[in-house]
Amino acid sequence: MMLGQEEKVLSPADLLDRYREGTAFYFGSPRRTLLAEGELVKLSVDGKGEELERLPRRVADLLAGVRAGNAAEALIVGAIPFTVNSGVRPELFVPRQTRWAGPLAEAEEALADLAGDTDRSVFDGETDGGAFKIVSFPTESDYEAAVRKGLEQLRSGKLRKVVLSRSLRLENCPPVQTERLLRRLAAGNTRGYTFAVPLREQQHLAAGSGQSAGQSGTTAAASASRTLIGASPELLVARSGRLVTANPLAGSAARSSDPAEDKRRADALLQSAKDRHEHAVVVEAVASALRPYCRKLDVPAEPSVIGTKTMWHLSTKVTGEVLEPAASSLELAVAMHPTPAVCGTPTGPARTAIRELESFDRRYFTGMVGWCDAAGDGEWAVTIRCAEIGEDAVTLYAGAGIVEGSDPAAELAETSSKLKTLLLAMGMNPETASNGGGGGKSV
Repeated sequence: MMLGQEEKVLSPADLLDRYREGTAFYFGSPRRTLLAEGELVKLSVDGKGEELERLPRRVADLLAGVRAGNAAEALIVGAIPFTVNSGVRPELFVPRQTRWAGPLAEAEEALADLAGDTDRSVFDGETDGGAFKIVSFPTESDYEAAVRKGLEQLRSGKLRKVVLSRSLRLENCPPVQTERLLRRLAAGNTRGYTFAVPLREQQHLAAGSGQSAGQSGTTAAASASRTLIGASPELLVARSGRLVTANPLAGSAARSSDPAEDKRRADALLQSAKDRHEHAVVVEAVASALRPYCRKLDVPAEPSVIGTKTMWHLSTKVTGEVLEPAASSLELAVAMHPTPAVCGTPTGPARTAIRELESFDRRYFTGMVGWCDAAGDGEWAVTIRCAEIGEDAVTLYAGAGIVEGSDPAAELAETSSKLKTLLLAMGMNPETASNGGGGGKSV
């Protein structure tokens, strides 16, 4: 099968079963499921910050060249980091082969069967997750200290909101069965955005003179050395024809296993003045970013509550109709990034605060992941509830929005709750792992 060919008879579970780590890109959403295999051409990026602004035009030119050379619909897939720099660059490529299926929610029973025993470890040769080292960056106490410093900047008037993150690094661990982990994430996130992206660290050869992409891309056959994997609940933006949709989430509460308490937490979140303020700031920024590109825009006055397996979130679905000539889904995503949901506001001071207060590089965490075709249609999710998987280490990420009224201990607890998505899917005990203590024992 060549570029652009589709097997529409396949189910979402079929695509998940075909996924293989290192060579394939997987993206499952409430709209459709995509499995992209092989690499026809890779977009080369020099790692300069201004590269992000030029990215949509470069991608459009690249796809036009690929489409002309192959007489088939072309699309680009991959991930874009929170901040483009020399060490972390967009991982975007045109696949040789694409397969599409319906939304994940159409195959919940089949996905559950594929996921299998979710209590088992996903580490090779291990039944209990082993006793490898788990390191928290920053430590719990340092994270709370960073939140307090962030609150000081809010009180000084420099910021309205800042998002502060932390990571867990699982070191000297056995190889991860990435296919099994992806199946579990998809089965537990049928209303969200589940993804796996190959991250290639090898050098790529310059494209030959006969390559239809010209000088915009490079070719490579090397498989990935790392994989970005996750189960995001948040749509950054999608475009289908002239319809554009964004679904910002901000304001969160951990779920409870007790149904009555779980409902109480959802109701309390919807009534929380602090969380509604945090959410309103994000919705305002999303609407402001989209308005220049839209003929009309519908922004609901009140948020709703949506749930994942571990969290409740305040949610607002923003819809609109793009102007002609229509901006591509990638152009819209770049215009919106970073939203206050992952950075803060105002954006410049919030980025500065993040550089000062966070003790690690976010890399692809809080960036965007998705696809865009030559017509400009596509979907881009916010890269959260995610991890990077390497040969002998796994790094997980979580963050929390800091606004006036935030409590350092509560924000730390929120990050621990968000880390549960990956920890539970990996067969680990989130109560001991999320604080960086103990071994990697399974639940």
